[in-house]
Amino acid sequence: MSEQLPLYRTSQVRAMDELASGAFGVPPYELMARAGAAAWRVLQQRWPQVRHLGVACGPGNNGGDGYVVARLARAAGLKVSVVTPPGATPRTAQARQALADWRAAGGTVAPFDGMLPDCEAWVDALYGIGLTRPPSEAAQSMIERINAARVPVLSLDVPSGLDADTGHAAGTAVHASATLCFIAAKRGLYTGMARDFDGEVLLDRLDLKIGAFDDFTPAAWLCRPEGLARWLAPRHANAHKGEHGHVLCVGGEEGMGGAVRLCAEGALRTGVGLASVATRRSGVAALVAARPEAMTHAVEDAAALRPLVERATVLAVGPGLGQGDWGRALFAEALGSGKPLVLDADALNLLANHPVAVPQAILTPHPGEAARLLARDKAAVQADRFAAAEALAQAFQCTVVLKGAGTIVAAPGEIPAVIGAGNPGMATGGMGDVLSGVIGALVAQGLPLFQAAVAGALLHSAAGDAAARVGGERGLLPSDLFPHLRRMANPG
Repeated sequence: MSEQLPLYRTSQVRAMDELASGAFGVPPYELMARAGAAAWRVLQQRWPQVRHLGVACGPGNNGGDGYVVARLARAAGLKVSVVTPPGATPRTAQARQALADWRAAGGTVAPFDGMLPDCEAWVDALYGIGLTRPPSEAAQSMIERINAARVPVLSLDVPSGLDADTGHAAGTAVHASATLCFIAAKRGLYTGMARDFDGEVLLDRLDLKIGAFDDFTPAAWLCRPEGLARWLAPRHANAHKGEHGHVLCVGGEEGMGGAVRLCAEGALRTGVGLASVATRRSGVAALVAARPEAMTHAVEDAAALRPLVERATVLAVGPGLGQGDWGRALFAEALGSGKPLVLDADALNLLANHPVAVPQAILTPHPGEAARLLARDKAAVQADRFAAAEALAQAFQCTVVLKGAGTIVAAPGEIPAVIGAGNPGMATGGMGDVLSGVIGALVAQGLPLFQAAVAGALLHSAAGDAAARVGGERGLLPSDLFPHLRRMANPG
């Protein structure tokens, strides 16, 4: 498995399809036959016990792929039921050919009448990459029936109902057990709402030669844990702590000292040379007792923060900071320091109140914080996470880590990265505080801001997956990540 997978927009994939038929001389129907054969192989490998297969075919080329699957399954001895929305006559020459071949092989097509046959598995070939609107009423009803059947579902290219560019479903979408992408991976399948629908995402390049589409600039990169070693090289034998930077964690208003402690330990477990904490006087004793390796300072005003800022390589600001007079004063001091910043939590809320460009910063918002920073609602952010991340990067002229399922990292002039790790158990308070420390540590160790954001988000998510494998997702605590962070920060 490649450590980085290029992801593309639907317009790019259509252009690749045309290039395959034109410059590479692969007839369109041959591509469709290859797609259907690839899907049939997946069905055989994953669900060999299935004897009655349902295939839901739409009017486009996706439906044509479904007719090919149906024909191959029937030839192998399966009972195959093909169902289409009423009036879903194939629109393209190759889809019409696929239907004709299905019928020539003895297959029949039933228009959907509100009920579906009792099949052991379904192939979803209703829409593919072509949908940018809610499904038709009939197709929506079919999708609901497929989902209600609670049997394995293989979606071809994209679960029907999802927008392949954004991963958003404007209406009902198929809950796939697996999704088989053809030719190239679609960027919308790896983030946000799509992660609830697409199951395991597979890719088949349909025997098109490697490098055939190198002229297409990816719309995003999917970054996987296998790639951590490219950023986290082993240290040389004569290393000393001064080479590994100094993170200053700023936060911990009254009653919120745990947040800044998590941030500091995240930095330490990721290998920073020194970690300091600037916090309220009342929280110092508890933090020193819990984590003596973090140099903890009582800071009651901006003047007391200033000498600590001068000694730091990077500032992680926001965990437990609050939005009162104390938090605002420390945030303003950090913002004017000229030092690299990792801004999270209340630092983001303060920035939203008085927006300014912060080119030296990495912002780490969850969708609600992103919505406040963009002055729009959370639903709009989640409807197109790529657009939201890129809008934040442009508005604040900085690197942005838009957290959530399929975290997106964006920055001006950079191809966005999607983090191919993480799990629902990480949706709990304090995880973002740890992430701030992790990213801050990588900045302190010399990674450029965008690379530190990508590597930090990937390391944090991979550690969360490792912790979930030990004890499960539900009940996962941010502190459960620490032993895994240390281990995975040493991938060599």
